[in-house]
Parts: sequence; C-alpha cells; structure tokens
Amino acid sequence: MDQGLVFSLVFVFGLLFGSFLNVCIRRIPAEEQIWAGRSHCRSCKKMIGWTDNIPVISFCVLKARCRHCKARIGWSYPLVELATGILFVACVARFGQTPLAVVYALLGAALIVLTVIDFHEMFLPDEITLPGISIGVIVSFFLPQLHGAATPWAGLWAAVAGALVGSGILTVIRWLGGLAFKREAMGLGDLKLMAMVGAFIGVYKAGLVDFFLAPILGALIGLALKLRDGREEIPFGPFLAAGTLIAIFWGDAILNWYAHWLFG
Repeated sequence: MDQGLVFSLVFVFGLLFGSFLNVCIRRIPAEEQIWAGRSHCRSCKKMIGWTDNIPVISFCVLKARCRHCKARIGWSYPLVELATGILFVACVARFGQTPLAVVYALLGAALIVLTVIDFHEMFLPDEITLPGISIGVIVSFFLPQLHGAATPWAGLWAAVAGALVGSGILTVIRWLGGLAFKREAMGLGDLKLMAMVGAFIGVYKAGLVDFFLAPILGALIGLALKLRDGREEIPFGPFLAAGTLIAIFWGDAILNWYAHWLFG
C-alpha cells in the first residue's frame, strides 16, 4: 500500500481515537462510566448527534459552540484529536507497520489523557496508571523487542526493572523535595505514572525521563507560567508524559550522545 495512503488512514483513525480520548478525559474525573451512553453537552445536557461529533470538522462548522444552547466548546477537544492523529502517524513513520508502533501509539494515547486530566484537575487517575503498569509488563513478555530483549523472560525482567527504577527515582526525588521545601514535591500519581512508563520503556530511558527530560521541561515551562500568571504549583505529569514521548522517539540517540560525551 502506498505510504501516503497509509499515513492518511492512520491519521484519520487517530482523529477518531482522539474523539474517544476526549470522552475518557471528561468522564474519568467525573467518575462516570466511559461506555455509559452517548456524548452530551455539559451545559444543556442534550445529546450530541453524530454530525456534530466528527473530529475537528464539527468543531469548526459549529464555530466552537453547542448547536442547541450555544455554550462554548473548549479548544482542548480538537487539540486532543489532532495530537492523537499526529502521534499515530509519527509512530508508524518511526517504527513502521509493526506491533511496536501499535504499542507506542496506545501508550502515547494514555499519556495524552493523563496529561489533560492532570493539567486541569491536578491528579493522575489510577484507572489508567495501575492497569497500565500490568499491561506494560505483560506486553513486554510477549513483545520483548520493546526493550531490545531477545527472549520473553528478558523482556519481562526489563519491564519490571523499568517500573521499579522509574518510580523509585521519583520516590527519592519526592522525599528530598519534602525535606527541602517542607511539602510534597510531587504526588503519588506521578510515581504510578513513572512505574507505568518504565514498564514500557525500560530502565535507561525511564532514568532519562526522571533525571533529565521531565525536570528540564518542568523548569522551563514552570518558570514561564510563574512569570506570566504568578502560578506556584503546576502538575508534573504532563512533563513526565512529554519526556516519555521524547525518550520513545529519540531516547537511544540521546543516551548514545551522552555516553559518547561522558566516556569519549
């Protein structure tokens, strides 16, 4: 199949999947069943017809307002759909039409949901992180290539080690932050998130996210928000998620560069 056609189909599927992610983002914090009924307007409670539920297009046609009550529709809806479509295409472009691309696309989708929820609600739901840890370990057994392992048992061990190291590093940072600032530097949700991430990406990339990528991203964006809004507390989950995606796509290159710089 022509590569351009493949990317187009993957992008459209990503947009549709992103629409489902929006349902998860709205219903999980509200403790609603994800599969319970059709989508409805949060303001007037009227059901949203399928013609008003087409990813991105409906948002533009409706001019970001509910058809019935004219309540404003948040920009996060089309942005989540576009981000998911782009992510899915990026995974196929980077890893080909392989199981690796599927696994990383689904992990990235989970990270998108966690990022938006954490940004708005300041918590990371156990409904995603805890099953994610188990799924990462199980998938690593059946797909040891996730960790560059040769056997299923080696993949399983790499996933367990990655989960322990990923969450363990943040546990130490959390403890040190508590000593330094006399308050929690991060929540338990961040530890569970890194356990989930570590199960998928392994020890070295999890360490890269914990020690290097997430702190730098957090410091830069946190400083910008403080200067602009005077905001003191920001969620750390989005930076862990962003660092994870960087590690997935460019982690090997970063680690090789660092090893070369360190050891010559």
